[in-house]
Amino acid sequence: MIEINELEHGVTRVNSVELHYVTAGEGPPLVLLHGWPQTWYEWRNVIPELAEEYTLIAPDLRGMGDSETPVAGYDKDTVATDVRELVHHLGFGDELIALVGHDWGMPTAYAYAAQYRDEVRALAVLEAGLPGINEDEKRKLWHTRFHGVRDLPEQLVAGRERRYLSWFYRKGAYDPSAIDADARDEYVRCYSAPGGLRGGFEYYRAYETDAEHNREHAEEPLEMPVLALGGDASFGELPIRDMNAVATAVDGDVVDRAGHWIPEERPAYFIDRLTGFLEDTA
Repeated sequence: MIEINELEHGVTRVNSVELHYVTAGEGPPLVLLHGWPQTWYEWRNVIPELAEEYTLIAPDLRGMGDSETPVAGYDKDTVATDVRELVHHLGFGDELIALVGHDWGMPTAYAYAAQYRDEVRALAVLEAGLPGINEDEKRKLWHTRFHGVRDLPEQLVAGRERRYLSWFYRKGAYDPSAIDADARDEYVRCYSAPGGLRGGFEYYRAYETDAEHNREHAEEPLEMPVLALGGDASFGELPIRDMNAVATAVDGDVVDRAGHWIPEERPAYFIDRLTGFLEDTA
């Protein structure tokens, strides 16, 4: 089984942004999209086993991780196009992909599937909702409103990145030990880098644009199979509810003993559930 330190790292420019990405394994392409405040590294516990059956592509999304932090382009339609161009650059433009998105990776994965329907064979989403769809508690989250304010969050959090981000890793978890010291060091390294905070907060500042795009996409429901997972100690049924509003073939679970960080808190469950779903929909 492949070790994390044996993964292949690459950097390339697509859609006018330089993206860092990780690849591993052989087989059908499986694209893993992380969320905030994380990077591709959130998949570290599931990549080795998934790589035995799939070619994994795990990018750092624009503005996060070791990818470039441009001034604009944080609406999820644009971020999804970044990822699509990366997939094509890596030689998978003629193959159907399976797509997984967590947190902000969820609306990004949805935007990919909605814009490029003929290129996605299956979609799995975790622990987030879709702006503009079933609007209620998503808007009420305090950090969604705070991060959406221009410039102020950067001024208040700069120099306190570890303390600020650690609050989310603890409070969002059923098992706070799941994001260990090494993972926190990696995430804090990235979000403490020049532009790191801004890049992450820009995902929230694109909320209204994302809502408009999602309402337009939802006029034509997705027909590919969809798996939606929510942590019992976090979003619960919300991912399932939102995907049922935009897709016709949704399977879903509320995951017990999990909060927001399902691939880190319940990696064995996640691997089994995802691979079973992908096998059933092949």
